Amino acid sequence: MSRFALGIELDGAGYHPAAWRRSADEPARLLSAQTLQARVSAAENAGFTLATFADSILPPAAGPAGRVDAPTRASFVAATTSTLGLVPAVATTYAEPFHTASALATLDYSSRGRAGWLATVDPAAAAAWGRPPRTTEPELRREHRDSIEVARRLWDSWEDDAVIRDWTTGRFLDRNKLHYIDFEGESFSVKGPAIVPRPPQGQVVVFSDGVFGTGQAIPPELESGTGAPSFGAADVILVSGPDPETAIAAAERASGATLVFVDLEVALDLPGRPAADRLAELNAHHRAESGARLHFSGAPGELIALLTRLSRHVDGVRLHPAVIDEDLPILARAVLPALFRTGVAHRPIPGGTLRANLGLDRPANRYAKDHISE
Repeated sequence: MSRFALGIELDGAGYHPAAWRRSADEPARLLSAQTLQARVSAAENAGFTLATFADSILPPAAGPAGRVDAPTRASFVAATTSTLGLVPAVATTYAEPFHTASALATLDYSSRGRAGWLATVDPAAAAAWGRPPRTTEPELRREHRDSIEVARRLWDSWEDDAVIRDWTTGRFLDRNKLHYIDFEGESFSVKGPAIVPRPPQGQVVVFSDGVFGTGQAIPPELESGTGAPSFGAADVILVSGPDPETAIAAAERASGATLVFVDLEVALDLPGRPAADRLAELNAHHRAESGARLHFSGAPGELIALLTRLSRHVDGVRLHPAVIDEDLPILARAVLPALFRTGVAHRPIPGGTLRANLGLDRPANRYAKDHISE
């Protein structure tokens, strides 16, 4: 593969529920803007391609219970970053896709084309929204598919040259280049057009997570069979597995239609403190649940070997540090530089969009006449 992208999850203090106990900041500062900015800056300086920001309307199961919504966090750091892709999680379950599309298009402008969308599902949040629960996979799958489709149509509802800004005639828009999307689904309908012009990337990069991206059967809407994602598809599918072989097998099933990333939890050896001891100490406070996500704990050199192996099968990884303030510095000093030296991975190009740094083309607008005529 010509590209191998490196992503990192920066929500909270780390994937481990007791990670906040090892944070460099006092608990009262864990949710502060300064802490967020410091971690994002560290990830960008390390050379990560993108950072994701997990989110839910429900509080985390452990640790600090507060949380600023992910699009706001991403927007806050957009102006102070220059190469890092910013990918907030927004659940498709119960969310209003019109508002989601508007927020993400705005993020793409403020980040100068580095926005992504981690499209998750959140069925447990029904009570918080005052909505009936989605209890079956077909219901979740349909709403997930429809939300992505609506967002993509809304991002195309303005043609690229719809904004005129002709001061002499007083015309700001060419109304013939704004389009109704006229979407009718089982859960909602959206007429459009959007209230935000088409994003700089044309389409914000969509990542599919949750029940549709963790090694289970790849849903039909993510399989275009044409070598490129359909308008309703995700651009990147996140897969995992309890071991590398399972993760690679899931990636091979998903390959061909989109980019495929592997989700990987990491706990690294620190000077004088093995990863096993670190995890044992954290588990003594609050034991982490063993899920389906691929896990690594050990020396940086062993992680480099694993990532090099994965690079032969997938397009990228998203790392979940056990404790961000402890593992991210080791990743920055010992892991990413080695991957850059060997050519396994590359730093994102300054001034490039997230699409460009992932090797994705800027998509044509489906409503533009020259595209329709083709």
